[in-house]
Amino acid sequence: MKRILHVVGGMNRAGAETMLMNLYRQIDRDNYQFDFLYFNPQKCDYDDEIIKNGGQIFRVLSSNIFLRYYKIFKLLKSENNIQSVHSHMNINNSVYLFIAYLSGKKNRISHSHSTEGIYYQSLFRKIYKTLSFGLIKRFATQYVACGKAAGEYLYPKVDLSKIQLLPNAINLKQFSESRIKNRNYLRKLYKINNDTIVLSQIGRLSKVKNHNFSINFCKYLKQKKVKFHFVIIGAGELRPELELIVNNEQLNKEISFMGVRSDVPELLSGSDCILMPSLHEAFPVVLVESQAMGVPSLISDTVSPEVDLGLNLVEFANLNDEFLIWENKLIQMISQDEVDSQIITKQMTDRGFNIVESAKKIEKLYEQ
Repeated sequence: MKRILHVVGGMNRAGAETMLMNLYRQIDRDNYQFDFLYFNPQKCDYDDEIIKNGGQIFRVLSSNIFLRYYKIFKLLKSENNIQSVHSHMNINNSVYLFIAYLSGKKNRISHSHSTEGIYYQSLFRKIYKTLSFGLIKRFATQYVACGKAAGEYLYPKVDLSKIQLLPNAINLKQFSESRIKNRNYLRKLYKINNDTIVLSQIGRLSKVKNHNFSINFCKYLKQKKVKFHFVIIGAGELRPELELIVNNEQLNKEISFMGVRSDVPELLSGSDCILMPSLHEAFPVVLVESQAMGVPSLISDTVSPEVDLGLNLVEFANLNDEFLIWENKLIQMISQDEVDSQIITKQMTDRGFNIVESAKKIEKLYEQ
């Protein structure tokens, strides 16, 4: 059996982590086993499932970053049964793959899950990025990205032909069936009338997800007397601040904070439209899931255009546009006819978003 160590930091319910669990559930575990490297002392959402399926969780904890690196080196040297190191830490892949190289691991995989917005461009970060890009090219033996934009971001020094695209695939059948079964899931949960628009935003409560924009949009909708209920799904450092804004704007009846949830497919199924005004994104798993269900999404044009899978379920808007434009696009999206589930499944399978095919692709990475 080949054991693969995934450098993830922690396995909570987030986009890259959910993608990784989808693959973990699908791979041939008679031949491959996933282990995980954490920098988080707390129990994470997927820990029980990982342990149940035979995976090991290694926690490396230290406030001294150089001591942490040394501990990782010692871990990799001592774990001879780990054949591959697969890092999901974006530009920090450079450090972990360099350590994997020093420890003698022959198969070192860099995985890009994101792009980067212009607001991150401090001088220190520019220098660190430049160094990291060079180290990744030197010490990764394989380059993987969730989409074209993510690959172009993390591997500017790598020939495009060497970058393997691994879409954030899902169980298409599961999500297609969920929309049929759970269309009124949120309406029942919050006793929402049929004439009220159900909006949702799924993701970590952090700056890049731009929840402030969503709340301001909701304020506008309320002023326009549009009936809506907006649910914010996820956890993060900005929750207290966002709750205060909602309270100050007297939007408590219209906006609900749901925290981290295990019933995301049901919540998506019960949404009339997904909001995603992110400052930047590569290929979020939630947009794969929503399109698999036939749920429309209204998103910022700072998100990579490749997220639109040609199903007429994604509409882009500029963050500088007036809210009237966002409102008109929202009404247009929720008023259109639903897309046939068979068309969705075929289109997404053809584009590589079937988890069965992705599992076969990732298994080939570990044969190198």
